[in-house]
Amino acid sequence: MKTNAIRKTYKGRLVLDMPSLGLEGGKVYSVVGANGSGKSTFAKILAGIVDSDEGEGALADVGYMAQKSYAFNMSLEKNILINGDDKERCKKLMEVLNISHLACNKAKTLSGGETAKMALARIMMKDYKVLILDEPTAAMDRESVSLAEELIKEYCKQTQCVTILITHSLEQAKRMSDEIIEIDYGKIIKREVLE
Repeated sequence: MKTNAIRKTYKGRLVLDMPSLGLEGGKVYSVVGANGSGKSTFAKILAGIVDSDEGEGALADVGYMAQKSYAFNMSLEKNILINGDDKERCKKLMEVLNISHLACNKAKTLSGGETAKMALARIMMKDYKVLILDEPTAAMDRESVSLAEELIKEYCKQTQCVTILITHSLEQAKRMSDEIIEIDYGKIIKREVLE
């Protein structure tokens, strides 16, 4: 799979200038960089949330988890089932992420970490060719981060999707990735393939 070259300007300022990237199914690609480096803009363009200046940036069959997890005004379980009606899959995801005991709770009452786990379970109710996760574990405690990371790696392996992980944590990128893509001021400054 190849992405299109992407350019994005805001108010006359170039914020993203990315070449076409070759990406392989079944692999995790972590995009790292400082705040404001263009990571989230890159993710949103690939997901079709924001247009590239050329208009040809979005990939097909993408699952996208935004940086700020959204909770619909219903139970945690119903929030997850919005993205698919496979109750067994929902049950397993809740068990893996240790949120089964919250299944009937109103999603709007959850903590930030619980909401993030719910949003991760929701996106994983479907199989995608490309999974884009923007800081999916930022609100989670250490134990939950470990559970989420294992789940993401397992999902990638089972579905053979391309997984693009946006993270501020180089340590997480090293734990999770087949390749780390470092960007600064909207440009790739380093690509590192991990063993």
